[in-house]
Amino acid sequence: MSTATPAPRTFVDPTMLVDDACAAALQASARLALLAPARRADLLDAIAAALDAAGPDLVPIAMAESRLTQVRLTGEVGRASGQLRLMANVIRQGAYLGVTIDEADANLTPPRPDLRRMMIPLGPVAVFAASNFPFAFSVLGNDTAAALAAGCPVVAKPNPGHPRLSQAVIAVAQGALAQANAPKGMLTLIDSSLQAGIDLVRDDRIEAVGFTGSQRGGLALAKIAADRPRPIPFFGELGSINPIVVTAEALVARRSSIVEGFIGSFTLGAGQFCTKPGLLIAPVDSELREALRTGLAQAPDQAMLTDNIRDAFHHGLSLVADTAVVTPIHVGHHVPETNTVTPSLYAVSATDIVQHPHLLDECFGPTALLVEYAGEDDLRVLLEALPGVLAAGVQAQGDESMLPVVLSELTARAGRVIFNEWPTGVAVTWAMQHGGPFPAATRPESTSVGAYAIDRFMRAVTWQSIPDALLPQPLQHANPLQVPRRVNGVQH
Repeated sequence: MSTATPAPRTFVDPTMLVDDACAAALQASARLALLAPARRADLLDAIAAALDAAGPDLVPIAMAESRLTQVRLTGEVGRASGQLRLMANVIRQGAYLGVTIDEADANLTPPRPDLRRMMIPLGPVAVFAASNFPFAFSVLGNDTAAALAAGCPVVAKPNPGHPRLSQAVIAVAQGALAQANAPKGMLTLIDSSLQAGIDLVRDDRIEAVGFTGSQRGGLALAKIAADRPRPIPFFGELGSINPIVVTAEALVARRSSIVEGFIGSFTLGAGQFCTKPGLLIAPVDSELREALRTGLAQAPDQAMLTDNIRDAFHHGLSLVADTAVVTPIHVGHHVPETNTVTPSLYAVSATDIVQHPHLLDECFGPTALLVEYAGEDDLRVLLEALPGVLAAGVQAQGDESMLPVVLSELTARAGRVIFNEWPTGVAVTWAMQHGGPFPAATRPESTSVGAYAIDRFMRAVTWQSIPDALLPQPLQHANPLQVPRRVNGVQH
């Protein structure tokens, strides 16, 4: 009996030229849009199953390109397949279509014609992969899952940090789609170059863009999308400073656990999460400073994902450290041989940070600011100066008189508001909102995670006085697909 280790699986490179990928996506668009939701759901499930099966072959590629651990990446494969299955569930239920019917009524003044409204897919979508989640926010991440679920072909642009993995993942997905007799061209891949991404957004066959990445890169692409002869929506998730407010009462009652939770959250994954808490807003307290310094002294070295991310991190860190009003609490170090870093933490007063707004910009990596306030008025001025963020939270006892004001200010600026927890985990669920006011995202009404992510890649159409046989099935009198519908104002 042979005990030899099986040879690693090889993957055919599916990369196409931008023009060819867009042409294939356009050709697939009509066929994919006409597929019944249940059929599209089956295709998503097929991709999810293939991704899970290929996980043992894909994870080593991801480890080599990202410096992330096997445990982390194996879990991320499950997250990516779970996102696909969630979207399959969303479209099977049918409510995403938003079917609304107002039947003709000649007795109204003026008489009302028969009106039937529902959502339809936009068409081919460009998806730009993120660097920090090689599976979950990459070429087969939530943007791709949502667009395919909506009935939109996807042209995926890989992140330069993991090009071989992107090729392998798309090859796995394309294999599953081919076996399921899916429309050819519904999922394609271009190369990872900057120019390829620019050409993709400029291509007139692309109807929308999904992007997760840096503010600089996202805004440059958003401008290209807006400046086209025929502008298109750009759904960009651009990162965030993610403030956590600590009340005086909570600090007295739970100082140790708050310190432990904050350090664990902002250093998780070397701080390379868009939901990393970058601001701990707390009362002036020397014991808090000392506890944070002591805790960070034990923090281990962690790897940065890419050289570009490392360089950007050090640049952002220098902008903070060189600001006169900032005081170091713990200064980390960098080991060039391993490209690893330890976390840094600086302190600044609430009044000073308002005067230096660059300190409210995200620094992607293991660093944060302790922002110290002297009283409620001090805190209120700071909260009013905060930019739009993905997530914001409060550590409190629950009965503080200031809580309603704090929560109101955070709600005005955040896509997700958290109580006595930390923001780094983003659940893939129906109720999740992962987005926020600018600069956290380019479209504050949308989410890039969760069931409602599908809404980004659809638009509404109303059919007026159309014969029943010519209507899309969800709008027909018999409702053959049995989708939820609002008829004459009443939900059915």
